[in-house]
Amino acid sequence: MAAYLIRRLWQMIPTLLGVVLLVFFLFKWFGGDPAEILGGLAATEEQIQSIREQLGLNKSTAEQLLIFIKQIVTFDWGKSWATNEPVSQLFASRMPATLTVMIPILLLEVLLAIPLAMGVAYVRGSLTDRAVMVVTTVAVSISLLVYVIVFQYLFAFRLGWFPVQGWTDSFWTNLSTYAPLPIIVVSLVALAPQTRLYRSFFLDELGHDYVRTARAKGLTEGKVLMRHVLRNALIPIMTNVSVLLPGVFVGSFLIEVFFSIPGLGREILLAVNRSDYPVIQAFAIYLAAITMVVNLITDLLYKLVDPRVVLK
Repeated sequence: MAAYLIRRLWQMIPTLLGVVLLVFFLFKWFGGDPAEILGGLAATEEQIQSIREQLGLNKSTAEQLLIFIKQIVTFDWGKSWATNEPVSQLFASRMPATLTVMIPILLLEVLLAIPLAMGVAYVRGSLTDRAVMVVTTVAVSISLLVYVIVFQYLFAFRLGWFPVQGWTDSFWTNLSTYAPLPIIVVSLVALAPQTRLYRSFFLDELGHDYVRTARAKGLTEGKVLMRHVLRNALIPIMTNVSVLLPGVFVGSFLIEVFFSIPGLGREILLAVNRSDYPVIQAFAIYLAAITMVVNLITDLLYKLVDPRVVLK
């Protein structure tokens, strides 16, 4: 286990370096001139040159790359071009709002989809199974924006159960008052595709020989699902969850805009509109690092769920 962990950590270095090079050259070659963006249309040539000197853009490509790598290693990304706020402080102040909404969404969609998919697999081929598949197919076909509008109109404007917008410095106030509506909307939207996917995992396991052996021993269908099928289906489910985890931050973009949540997703979207390169670059690198760490943790959990898994 230790040797595998060290080997994987060592393999992450060239992967992360490749991401760093890709982000650096993409912004350098295709992102436009940062000095002209900051200076604006009314800036003179002298002002643009002064901005280039302040940002270090007058240095060679190799020197700029070394500065970029130093920023990553020291977690010092400088200041946002739009707000003049340190990028590290910006991330630290916006992250709690994003996690307050997106972590409950991730937990709910997984914890609700697993028993629902198992129940549908239990009655596979029945009218209930077909009805659930039709409903989930229709649900997947509808845009998230439609759900947001309908839920805001019904639960906020008509019933008055939740506020449409608002946020405070209190975690419990946000979680109990302002976060429930976006959590409910996104959880229900994500429940349809996750149910369909997990159902396919369970049905695939039900076709294996060990299931027929368990039935031959006299186990009921419910016990077969709970004792054997669920445990073996956890491997692909965990793989899917590992893919969803980095998407927590990406998926927060629209939700935070629709519900005016001052989180990281809305800040990144504003940074894109403002061409705020330091914020966008920091987010791209952090997201790549988080994705690699999540994949590593998931691989280690495979061994915990199924001892037969061999880590190579």
